[in-house]
Amino acid sequence: MPRLIPESPTFATTSEQAVWERLRAGLGTDDVLIANLRLTDERKDHEIDLVVLMPDVGIVALEVKGGSVWWDDGWRIMRRGHEATIHPVDQARDGKYALREYVERDERWGSRTRVAWSHAVVTPYSEFGSDFALPDLPRWALHDKGDQDHLVGRLRQNAQRMTHGQRVATVDDVDEIAEILTGRLPTTYDVRAEADQRAEVADRLTLEQATILRVTRLLNRVEVRGGAGSGKTVLALQQAKELTRGLQDRKPQRVALLCYSIGLAEHLKREVASWPRNHRPAFVGTFHAFGKQWGAPDGDRTDSDFWEERLPAEMAELATALPDGHKYDAVIVDEAQDFADSWWTPVLRALRDEEEGGLYVYSDENQRIFARFGRPPVALVPLVLDHNLRNTRQIHESFGPLAPSRMYSRGGDGPAVRFLDAAGEDPLDVADDEVDRLLDGGWDPQHVALLTTGHRHPIQVERTDFHDQDGYWRTYWDDDVFYGHVLGCKGLERRAVVLCLNEDGSRDRARERLYVGMSRATDELVVVGDPLTVRRVAGDDVARRLGIC
Repeated sequence: MPRLIPESPTFATTSEQAVWERLRAGLGTDDVLIANLRLTDERKDHEIDLVVLMPDVGIVALEVKGGSVWWDDGWRIMRRGHEATIHPVDQARDGKYALREYVERDERWGSRTRVAWSHAVVTPYSEFGSDFALPDLPRWALHDKGDQDHLVGRLRQNAQRMTHGQRVATVDDVDEIAEILTGRLPTTYDVRAEADQRAEVADRLTLEQATILRVTRLLNRVEVRGGAGSGKTVLALQQAKELTRGLQDRKPQRVALLCYSIGLAEHLKREVASWPRNHRPAFVGTFHAFGKQWGAPDGDRTDSDFWEERLPAEMAELATALPDGHKYDAVIVDEAQDFADSWWTPVLRALRDEEEGGLYVYSDENQRIFARFGRPPVALVPLVLDHNLRNTRQIHESFGPLAPSRMYSRGGDGPAVRFLDAAGEDPLDVADDEVDRLLDGGWDPQHVALLTTGHRHPIQVERTDFHDQDGYWRTYWDDDVFYGHVLGCKGLERRAVVLCLNEDGSRDRARERLYVGMSRATDELVVVGDPLTVRRVAGDDVARRLGIC
């Protein structure tokens, strides 16, 4: 029996099935019989009923015509009681050339020279005289009812007579042609495709959630609370856009969009830069940059007294002295849990109307990873976001007990969260190996981050020394793996994150740092560290969810 492709085809007509069965019974074990081959090229769609590949003999493309077929100044057939014109020779010949061109274009054909291809017409129920012939169809290329008992032998002769000086396909040629015509180039699972789909769904859900802003249209003082992945930053950006361009019943406003961290500020700036000019807020950046536009000084990053006392006091004085045209109708603060008590005074004084001006605060108290914490000294209407739109269900469930309140996952399914026991090893070495594994698994470098909870990764130190802080954070958008610390990554995310727990968890706010780090991954999360540290910091429930016994 020949190699059959497919092994059990379904036929549109009994005539095609009858010819196939006859060939199946008569062809040799090295031959290949392909049924119902469909091929599309630039000219047309081709349907080749049968293709017979015979090593060291030739290849024949067959057009099978059942029922009553005859020639009367053209090919005729009876269909549903009506005479119809058909073109079996054209179909067979066009199919042959389309197959040959398709095979020779395929890179798997390589540098092989052309082999001979032939075509034939088979009429298993109609008879033609032995002297019947047409200029484009010799009698030996037409196989009628009387020829069926010797069909295999006739097809061998058919192929040999139609070589036209080309070489005959070998066994290797036949195997390659069969693979090209019916096989598929191997493909693999693509983690990026899954992530792209989840990101699109998350964007759509976040836009749906943006309807919450309609509720706040008549409110000037609002606090939007939500856990990681709830879309707070997206909503803050959308609100900045809407207030700037003017809502249905409000005129355009002068708006400032603030945050604490340099990385998040860079993200906000990049998003805003893509908007039309009349939608962009008047200011986007960090609290410190907010004051620098009025002349506030720089300070040492290690001088807490400067940040907590001297800078906000000086900014408050500068804001008070601002002319009305340089003040703001509304201020939006993202990741507001990072703001100190003293920072709110200059924020409020920067408003044209300190008592009634717009203040919109987005916060997650469980991401409060600095010792300082201050709340605005004004009443805010609270709104709660309780759906996680960004993280996969597996990631969401892994850090669920660390979230501020019960949240519901809508981020879809993804890979299981993995924990790698690095007890007795340098967790950074284990984390580096895991980054390599993610890249080998198909993730693009720009979608991968390695975040630490303790001392910074040497690559982060190197990049910071080379670029300075602002330049280092701009590398977050480079086409490379990002190396960072959880302290600076709030409001930011990457598709695949290796979280390296390279501290013992004894420092203050270790639980919050773990929560921030785990929630930075949208699609794949790997946690590296000592199981005892996880239990000490997060408790047995989180340890169990990470698969720690």
